[in-house]
Amino acid sequence: MGIKERVEKRSTEKMSDTSFKMMEVIFNVVDFIFPYIKKRVKKFGIDAGMTVVDYGCGPGRYAVKFAELVGKNGKVYAVDIHELAIEGVRKRMAKYNIDNIEPVLIEGYNSTLPDNIADIVCAIDMFFIIKKPEEFLAELKRITKNNGTLVIDYGHQNREETKTKILASGVWEIVEETKDHLKCKPRQVR
Repeated sequence: MGIKERVEKRSTEKMSDTSFKMMEVIFNVVDFIFPYIKKRVKKFGIDAGMTVVDYGCGPGRYAVKFAELVGKNGKVYAVDIHELAIEGVRKRMAKYNIDNIEPVLIEGYNSTLPDNIADIVCAIDMFFIIKKPEEFLAELKRITKNNGTLVIDYGHQNREETKTKILASGVWEIVEETKDHLKCKPRQVR
């Protein structure tokens, strides 16, 4: 049974503490052997001074790179439903002496962030876990500026399933497809 099938059988989108800790160990090993994140995030369009939301941030491995890219005048919100994720982000902030990340623990899809705050929202390796994609994508649109961007990858579901869910939400249009992610723009209400 694959990751996607195991996730679909869970009653909640929040993984167990044990699963989270195992995931973090695996990520640390992968990042040590294949340090690809820095190269990957350069393709997201993140510039100095931007506000970026790392939605489903996990232990913060992307949030740290986003913080480097936005610089001192930018801001990164590291958002997750898991307490261990927020703890992991705080540890990385201390380790790398980063002060432009704000960890945000949430319940459900309500990020509690203000409307139209993000230049870019990144949902990396987590969309396959979402049980109510239309609600989730509506929340991402709410926090994204009208001219902002959603960067979302396929995670453990196929590209067509990801695209179908995004388009079915009615709030995003896909503007770019790369090998490993989609870039989307908010649909404007007319």
